[in-house]
Amino acid sequence: MEVLDAPIDDKAKRMRDLLSSFYSQDNSTSNSDSVDLSNASGRYATLDSINATGFDADQYMNLLVQKSNLNGLLHKHVEMAAEIKNLDTDLQMLVYENYSKFISATDTIKRMKSNIVGMEVNMEQLLEKILSVQSRSDGVNTSLCEKREHIEKLHRTRNLLRKVQFIYDLPTRLGKCISSESYADAVRLYTGAMPIFEAYGDSSFLDCKRASEEAIHIIIKNLQGKVFSDSESIQIRAESVMLLKQLDIPVDSLKDQLLEKLEQFLADLNLVSAEASQDPVNLDKDPEQENTPNLTSSAHGASTRELVEAVRAYGAIFPDSKEQLIKLLKDLVLKHFDAIQKHINKNISVEDLLELLRSVWTNVLLMDEVLPEASLPVFAMEAAHTAVKKYIASAFSCLLLDISDPFKKLQSSPKESSEEHYSLQAALDASKRTVLQGSLDKLLDFRQLLEETFGLLPNMKYLIIDWVQEGFQDFFGKLDELFHSLSGKYALVSRGSAEGLQGDKVLSGVVLVMAQLSLFVEQNAVPRITEEIAAAFSGGSARVHENGPAFVPAEICRNFHISSEKFLHLYVKMRTEKISGLLRKRFITPNWTKHKEPREVHMFVDFLLQEVEAIGSEVKQILPEGPRHKHRRTDSNGSTTSSRSNTLRDDRMSRLNTHKARSQLLETHLAKLFKQKVEIFTKIEHTQGSVLTTILKLCLKSLQEFVRLHTFNRSGFQQIQLDTQFLRTIIFKEIAEDEAAVDFLLDEVIVATAERCLDPIPLEAPILDKLIHAKLKKSSE
Repeated sequence: MEVLDAPIDDKAKRMRDLLSSFYSQDNSTSNSDSVDLSNASGRYATLDSINATGFDADQYMNLLVQKSNLNGLLHKHVEMAAEIKNLDTDLQMLVYENYSKFISATDTIKRMKSNIVGMEVNMEQLLEKILSVQSRSDGVNTSLCEKREHIEKLHRTRNLLRKVQFIYDLPTRLGKCISSESYADAVRLYTGAMPIFEAYGDSSFLDCKRASEEAIHIIIKNLQGKVFSDSESIQIRAESVMLLKQLDIPVDSLKDQLLEKLEQFLADLNLVSAEASQDPVNLDKDPEQENTPNLTSSAHGASTRELVEAVRAYGAIFPDSKEQLIKLLKDLVLKHFDAIQKHINKNISVEDLLELLRSVWTNVLLMDEVLPEASLPVFAMEAAHTAVKKYIASAFSCLLLDISDPFKKLQSSPKESSEEHYSLQAALDASKRTVLQGSLDKLLDFRQLLEETFGLLPNMKYLIIDWVQEGFQDFFGKLDELFHSLSGKYALVSRGSAEGLQGDKVLSGVVLVMAQLSLFVEQNAVPRITEEIAAAFSGGSARVHENGPAFVPAEICRNFHISSEKFLHLYVKMRTEKISGLLRKRFITPNWTKHKEPREVHMFVDFLLQEVEAIGSEVKQILPEGPRHKHRRTDSNGSTTSSRSNTLRDDRMSRLNTHKARSQLLETHLAKLFKQKVEIFTKIEHTQGSVLTTILKLCLKSLQEFVRLHTFNRSGFQQIQLDTQFLRTIIFKEIAEDEAAVDFLLDEVIVATAERCLDPIPLEAPILDKLIHAKLKKSSE
């Protein structure tokens, strides 16, 4: 077994050494490693050390025999035989792979040997030719050396003569430049001659130097004159400064003066008026408009571009002047937005505002190219925020003034019957249209601001939404304040002058119109506007609202509901007070204890009915009819009783029983009072019948109170009876809606008069009917 294994081990060792030597990168390192490994294997021999460089076969076999049995040795033999076979195969593949490279290298070496043969001869021939060319070149250089030096000397002389000729011709050329105002060429020629003048100006070219300096002195004066000339453009003045700087003329004073010129030009930009150009902004002609700048005119745009170019030139001439230029350009941007503010004060349309903002943004971009350090787009954005916010606020202010115009026209219109009635209806219709349609039109205008895509507005989308919502909230709040102001509680301040409506001079119809308009705002205008805002102006909240949402329709509706009720009660109060004044005059004038026997219905009844008719005319124009039903005494189920207690009525009846013959009518009316309880004062509705009936009830109650303040004789009592019965006939027939309550109050007037009468004997029924029919006939005629 040892005899068979020996050749295999030698062969494997040889193959391993070949592979190790082929792939080894450092022989010294491998040798040192092999020594170290051999020493290590000697000290720490294991079965895994077979792959080490210093492998000891005998020691390995001894160790293998000691640790393995026969089967293990046979198995190890099979494994090692397979590994040896694999190594042989790998070596063969390695040799085959490199065989073609070895052949190619051999062929290359053979070709190199054949090509090198004869090269030395060719190199010797080339060297001989190079030496021949060099000798001939040296001969040519030797023969042409003198001529070349002469030519170079002549060339230098020619250049010197040209320079001399240029110096002698310089005064003439400078004079021609002065004549043609070609100052840039003159400065270029003179600066080119300055080195010669510095070297030879005091000797050879003294006269030329003096003549040139005189010409340059004239040029300097002319350039300085252009700098300070108002007729020259700023660009030409800036070029003149640059030329003076090239001539080493101190320009510090010119710098300040030119900056003043720029500032003056900036101030003069505001003198371009809208009247002098075709401005798309259509404004009414007034004195203030004449000084309103037209930012969209071609003249203004050219002036702005001229100023920007001047700033560019100024910055190039004076690089250390950026702070002044930044301030100058920011002032220009502010002037643009000041002009927009003036246009906004004139109530421009949204199209005109967008056109102005586009023009300003174009100029801002132009200026930003010249001086980006100024951050003008950011600066313009902040100014645009203020302008757009003011436009929205101005739009609401104008809408508020438009709503107040019909009321002021109504207040100042003649108080003739037909015209006043027409004015009430016209004022209500105009105000309704202005509140609703005007608000919707403003929303359309504001929507154009949201849909704009140019530089300034897209970044303000959420701010515009907030401003619109806040604007409507504030608008309705001011509208409510305006209604209270028009009702006489405050002074209404109009455009440019304080113009108030005093409380005692306010038309009652104006108050009624405001009551109905407040109801319209609550029920129609606010819900419709809320829908439009939700559709196109939702999703704002760019700023945090401390007190909740910007637009709260529920709060607005609640305020206008309260205001409508207040105005309706105020209208009733104003009309009632006027009739109460008429009643006061009626009862103060005569001496009721000496009143004559009644012959006809008193004329105060006509005045009272005229007032009631006027109230009915106003109410019919403004308020809807409402449900048509007559509230008769038999229909009443109210809870308000007569103003007297049952005890007092019993006492009164006992006293009147002693005068049965004289108090028959009074007993009849007193009996009616106990038939059923009557509800007198109910809630006022926004209907014709409710308002008119409420006023009648209050007037009759006032009539009852006035009766209680006087003492009547029989004739006075009968006059009040006649007047009251006539009122009963007219009111029940044409006016009253709540007949039960009115009938009750008329009975109260008769009872109160009887109580205050010295001899309460009523008129007989035939006489009463005769006098009433006579009055009705007279009225019909």
